[in-house]
Amino acid sequence: MATFGCSDTSTSVDTLDNSQADSAETAADAAGTLEIRANGEDFVRQGFVSKDGWEIEFDHVYVTLADITASQSEPPFEPGKGELVALQQVELSEPVTVDLADGDETAEPVLVGEIESVPAGRYNALSWALTPATSGPAEGYPLVLVGSATKADAADATPIDFQIRLSEAPAFTCGDFVGDARKGILTADKTADLEATFHFDHIFGDADAPATDEINTGALGFEPIAQLAEDGVVDVDSEQLEQSLSASDYQTLQTVLPSLGHVGEGHCELID
Repeated sequence: MATFGCSDTSTSVDTLDNSQADSAETAADAAGTLEIRANGEDFVRQGFVSKDGWEIEFDHVYVTLADITASQSEPPFEPGKGELVALQQVELSEPVTVDLADGDETAEPVLVGEIESVPAGRYNALSWALTPATSGPAEGYPLVLVGSATKADAADATPIDFQIRLSEAPAFTCGDFVGDARKGILTADKTADLEATFHFDHIFGDADAPATDEINTGALGFEPIAQLAEDGVVDVDSEQLEQSLSASDYQTLQTVLPSLGHVGEGHCELID
């Protein structure tokens, strides 16, 4: 199994302080509601500039998640450091398609689903798989990117409209959410949430980061995609990308796609 994150530095797993631990220790029959959310971050909702100078705006980013399982793991699961040992697990039973671009920059991460009557405790691991959508605008594909891109320094700055339909379907097992606050601490009669996070700068890079940063040296960028435009439009699927991209660019894409999955800035392990 491969481990992916935003750096080579492993993510440490915090222990609960006494107040958090006390609140998480409840009677055996205590239960609450656990929300599962998905987040494409500001890159999706606000747009960003790729490593090669393309201003990318997303209209839709459809992802279809399946086999979503939240776990109370002990010891706390850390990707790449052993098997997940679950004391408690709950799951969403059906695949769900969401649009990560839905809402503005102030919107909450998209609700995938909620599980009621969940045993209280600390849910410190999350796993999910991408799977082809069975209906709707993403039908047949696990991941569909729809938007436009404009070369920032181009004389005419003519936008390219794109629709990229990806058939790759990686599956992830992730540890604790890493962000401003921990997630998944569920107490009796309350609601907690967990988040599946997608880092699309891993595909396109980020002009705000140094060119030598790993986020850029390992990224495809948008220029290879732009070169496939016909009459100002890129409309491709994975098979067409394999045929049309250079061998090295296609290999780069295949290398970065499994690194999309995170929990905030927390790392995930790719399930073979």
